[in-house]
Amino acid sequence: MTHLPPPAEELRLLDAELRQLDARRAQLLTRRAWLIAALQQTGQPSRPWAHPRTPSAAAPRPETAAPSVQNVLLVLGGVLLTLAAAVFTLVSWGDMGITGRALVLGAVTLAALTGPALLLKRGLRSTAESVAGLGLALTVLDAYALHEAALAGTDGTGYAAAAAAVLAGIWSTYALLPATVALRLPLPCALAAAQFPLLLWALSADAGPYVISAALLVTAGLDTVVALRVKTPSARVTAMVGAYGVGTCGILTAGWLTLTADAPSAAARAGALLLLAAAIAVGAAWPGAGAGSLSSAGTGTGTGESAGTDESASTGAGSSESAAWQGPSEKHALGLAVVSGLLVVGAFGGVARSWLPGMWTVPAYLACGIALLAAVRAGRLPDTVRLGSAWASGAVQALAVLWALPVVAVVVMGPAGWIGRVWSGAPSDARAAVTVEAPWPPDAAVAPAVLLAVAAVLAPAVRAEQWRSRARIGAAGLAWATALTLPAVFGMPYVAGMVLLGVMTAAALYAGRATASTARLTALLLSLITSVSLALVSLASQTVTLVVLSVLTALFASASWRTSLTSVTAPAALVYAAALASATGAAADWPPSRTALLVLAVPVAAALLAPRLGGSRATVPVEAVGAAAGLLAVGLAVTDPPLLALVLASCGVITAGTALRPDRRPVGYAATALFVLAAWVRLAAWEVGTPEAYTLPVTVPALLVGALRRHRDPQVSSWTAYGPGLAATLVPSLLTAWGDPHWTRPLLLGTAALLVTLLGARHRLQAPLVLGGSVLTLVALHELAPYVVQVTGALPRWAPPALAGLLLLALGATYEQRIRDVRRVREVLGRMN
Repeated sequence: MTHLPPPAEELRLLDAELRQLDARRAQLLTRRAWLIAALQQTGQPSRPWAHPRTPSAAAPRPETAAPSVQNVLLVLGGVLLTLAAAVFTLVSWGDMGITGRALVLGAVTLAALTGPALLLKRGLRSTAESVAGLGLALTVLDAYALHEAALAGTDGTGYAAAAAAVLAGIWSTYALLPATVALRLPLPCALAAAQFPLLLWALSADAGPYVISAALLVTAGLDTVVALRVKTPSARVTAMVGAYGVGTCGILTAGWLTLTADAPSAAARAGALLLLAAAIAVGAAWPGAGAGSLSSAGTGTGTGESAGTDESASTGAGSSESAAWQGPSEKHALGLAVVSGLLVVGAFGGVARSWLPGMWTVPAYLACGIALLAAVRAGRLPDTVRLGSAWASGAVQALAVLWALPVVAVVVMGPAGWIGRVWSGAPSDARAAVTVEAPWPPDAAVAPAVLLAVAAVLAPAVRAEQWRSRARIGAAGLAWATALTLPAVFGMPYVAGMVLLGVMTAAALYAGRATASTARLTALLLSLITSVSLALVSLASQTVTLVVLSVLTALFASASWRTSLTSVTAPAALVYAAALASATGAAADWPPSRTALLVLAVPVAAALLAPRLGGSRATVPVEAVGAAAGLLAVGLAVTDPPLLALVLASCGVITAGTALRPDRRPVGYAATALFVLAAWVRLAAWEVGTPEAYTLPVTVPALLVGALRRHRDPQVSSWTAYGPGLAATLVPSLLTAWGDPHWTRPLLLGTAALLVTLLGARHRLQAPLVLGGSVLTLVALHELAPYVVQVTGALPRWAPPALAGLLLLALGATYEQRIRDVRRVREVLGRMN
């Protein structure tokens, strides 16, 4: 009797068996793949009973799709037929009579233009497009043949204009016929031909540049109308390309005319052309000022369908090409609106330029740009057009500011020329003070008016909340630039101009105290720029320099009492204090080395101020300025060694005082280095040439510090604790002893090296033992060298090689023992600290 388990138990068993089968199958598949790879590497077939096959079992994929092949063939066929017709017209035309010529060309052209209708009925759309292209090309050849046969005496340019107009009309009519309305090629070709009639007519009539520009702009306007109204995507793209290309040429021509016009009438005609271009741009932008776009994304490519899908393409062409066109996109419309605004400014500004003096050219264009903001207030205009007008006005104002920037740059950077002419005499006026080595820009008299006008417009014009504060900051900066340029522009007296700069510096610092974060930074930046310009201008006179530097030091120091300004004003005050100390020493006819003592007051002030700042952001800038002032003092005193030693020692004291702060402990190393340098400079000033006088002041503190560190941390290596201090004296003394002919230094050095070696052996310290023993050995060799040389000279010449050979034999005989001894010495040294 067979026992059947419960269903749940049987299901569990079946799942277990299936898992085992899956695992076994995976194992077998892995083994099979490995075997196939191994057989392929040996060149044997994976299946012995199968015939050899190529490595790739899959059928080769075609590199070109069927529609692409079809299109290439159709295009090549149309091109070849067109070339053949052209050769016939140009070469074989004279071999036939007038009747034969007309019959041949007419019959071929009629057949080429009639064929597409028949092909469309049979669903061969791509072939119909190719034949239609041949027919259009034949009409061009017909026009050429007509001119050569019957109208050879007419003007070629005028005939080309008429022929282009006629061909554009014929092709448009052909594209709109019921039988050929599905063709996509004729209408774009008609639009392409329509770009030439007006231009060629103007050229044939020997019209001036004004008429040529008008012809281009009218053509661009017609293209714009077609682009906005036509529904066929290919024709719409052609019209847009024509509008942009021809319109750009017309705008450039009109712009050149308005810039070169020397009479108001000429400027008015050029301005009228620019206004026409602006009207075309606005007309193109108007439909897309809302949310105009293509409501359907489906577009075709003309000959991009395969022969097998010609029928479906022809039936679906109507739905694809009847996408409702509502105008350009909103971004596109915004760009057109911006261009329109710029053209309006160019038109009216050019007219104003023609009858105003040259210096008022930029203000005239700026006034037109500001007046363009009236369009922003017009409620009847679409939002996109109003926004484009605002952007165009902003662009004009930005260009005007860029034009005025050279004047500001000369005022700010020009006084740097006084650095090479310090205290050479006060200039005649403020303009001479800033044009020491820089030329005064032309037409600079109206620069303050330009800056002030933009500042007056910028602050109230921007109403967006996120841009309002930035606009106000920009307006404040422009107002500051205006005030900065006024003394030089109006030629104010030298002292009056500096008084104005000082007032501007104080005002900027006060504004920095009462404004928000971003505005505070801007005010501080402006105060620094103004103060630097003031300090440079003051270099012309000694008295003025001292007064200005004193005022600036006091001004920035007083502003440092406000915590929010300290990070900028405190370092600036220290910089001006260092400059004041240097100028005071120079005014007192002190040598630079004595002036360095005055400059040291700045590092002292920085060291006293830094602890009071605590964790403020101003701490590091203040300390950096103090360190820079200390370097300046060292540089000033470098020519006088005694005073240089005093300056270095003073810097060491200041640095040591800074190192007392818990967060500035590493500065103690710098203090030690400064003290050592001060001692060395003093010894050099005393003409002390004994190296121990320079090294012992370093060795003794270094050994004391090392002993203190070993006492706190016994695990510190003796090389770290005592190595630098011992090497600082032993190595220079050893080098000096090898060149010393006397016995005193070698004796003292050897004695010191012996003591160091004994101390190292007593305390089992590696560094003193190795350094002391090495120096002691080298000193002994140095002292015994004369005797060795003497003995070597007394021996025969064969004796030294023989002795060397015996030594090598002895070493070889006891090589193993020597290795054991060396290892024992290394182990002993390794156990030392």
